[in-house]
Amino acid sequence: MYKIIILIVIIGFSFFGLIDVHAQEVKLATFQETAQVFFDQLISQNVTASITLQSTSNQEIRIPSELEQKIRENGRIIAVILTNEEQCVLGVQDDACILINISRDESEKGIFAIQDAAKEIGNSIIDDVNRALDTNAKFHSVYIHTAGETNLELETSGVVSGKGTVSVTYTMPKEDTNSMYEKISAILIPSAIRESGGFYDIAKKLSSEDNAAMTFSILPKENSSLYQIKLSVDYPGLSNYDLINPLEFLKTNELKRSSYFSNDFYPLNSILIVVILSSEVTSVNEVNANIVPSQVVDGEKIPTDLSIDGWIFDPESGNKIVGKYLFGEKFSVSKNDLLFTLGSAQLNVVAPTGIGDFDSSLLIVIIIVILSGGAAVFYMKGYKKG
Repeated sequence: MYKIIILIVIIGFSFFGLIDVHAQEVKLATFQETAQVFFDQLISQNVTASITLQSTSNQEIRIPSELEQKIRENGRIIAVILTNEEQCVLGVQDDACILINISRDESEKGIFAIQDAAKEIGNSIIDDVNRALDTNAKFHSVYIHTAGETNLELETSGVVSGKGTVSVTYTMPKEDTNSMYEKISAILIPSAIRESGGFYDIAKKLSSEDNAAMTFSILPKENSSLYQIKLSVDYPGLSNYDLINPLEFLKTNELKRSSYFSNDFYPLNSILIVVILSSEVTSVNEVNANIVPSQVVDGEKIPTDLSIDGWIFDPESGNKIVGKYLFGEKFSVSKNDLLFTLGSAQLNVVAPTGIGDFDSSLLIVIIIVILSGGAAVFYMKGYKKG
């Protein structure tokens, strides 16, 4: 019998997969590391590289249980965000922010009633947040969102700060990203994870780059919370490439997984995502790594063997290209192996050798959920095909 992990997806966009699990048992840890490189050739002409570390366990990202419960049981708090982004909300410049984002109550009429109610909720937890993060943020303002402008600035989804959201904003002197990331990581991430290397080491190195910024988020759900630490770097005017070299922007020659996952088979807890928005129709052309064998189910390209390392491109042509690199049984991948080119020719897919026939009688559904901050979370459930 195969152990099946069944989790409920609440937010995000879903990607369903059918996986051959006969080779070895697939396990899923609560800690997740995600690297993403986003080439925006359509709007900003920028490349944005980011590392997100996240967990639903406050043993892996250490937030006091009392604070987590207080946030979750409030019912109206949808996110608590610490960031040193350039402008966390309109009117804040050259300061770091703590945002306590609250859903609007339709019974509150008028701008002053909305602001007063939100400020009361924010003030009820800000002292606890300051203690947990060793910060000293002071009240600045209450900002009522009428659109998703903060989502664009912080690269978060509408569930965090879209229309219908009120941000109670607290500010403090801005630290450089390297100092802030090192301090917050030391507080929140236990040494067992920090000393295991992996994507954490990449983020720590990137924090010294120009245009680096960090964001820490607490996203409460009904019975638990999701904690995310994101480090991102913008590279202005560098998006127009035909040769895609993801690790160039992560400033490393080799992408290594955390040894935190070395005790068992956790193929879904480390992933590299490359997104390309193009002003012209293009296609993935030549790829140095494997193309992971897949099936198309309900219009989605599905990996059929998680033990194989390589790319899944879906879509692989058009104005938007999305590539997901899965490590399989490997724990590292080189810069050269991750290179691929764009062009007019279609991708010639040759499946790796040694792959047996896919047995569809026992399936695992993989749901890849893109959450706020651009991170991917994976859920699994099994079923018998009739």
